Amino acid sequence: MLEVEMKFAVADFAPLRARLQAWGAEAVAPIQESDHYFNAPDRDFARTDEALRVRRIGTRNRVTYKGPRQPGPAKTRTEIEVSIADGDQPAADFCNLLSHLGYRAVAVVRKERIVYHLKRDGFALEVCLDTVADVGRFAEIEIMAEPADLERAQATLQRVAGELGLKDSERRSYLELLLG
Repeated sequence: MLEVEMKFAVADFAPLRARLQAWGAEAVAPIQESDHYFNAPDRDFARTDEALRVRRIGTRNRVTYKGPRQPGPAKTRTEIEVSIADGDQPAADFCNLLSHLGYRAVAVVRKERIVYHLKRDGFALEVCLDTVADVGRFAEIEIMAEPADLERAQATLQRVAGELGLKDSERRSYLELLLG
């Protein structure tokens, strides 16, 4: 699957919340996420445009690999995500495993996220309102799509962003913004 997303810096979430609610988008309760990023022993992910992280959402844990970005108006990349056991110890154990394999901890990105779910053009969309520690506020629109649907997914994201009044897409990741 491809992660197809667009991200925008925003000053105020209120107009976005109002529009999403008017559309009937369903929001989940705010969540706290911490993304622990690692760099590989055999290559520099900053140069290859890849990412490896352990995401903690409360007690839930996921390992995510993101491949290099593909060209186009939206940030598009292969995403592979695997759940690991819940709790502090499994997350610490997996980070320790990565360390023993030569992976190096890079940084931790912490954010509060409110996720809205809606459907457009046959796609399930997530609109995330993120407050990222030491970085700022962002709205992120995401579709998980098959490669054959990439152009249609990108067009849908651009249209939804326009309808939400979002301009000037930010192509850098939260990690890049934090380290920059």
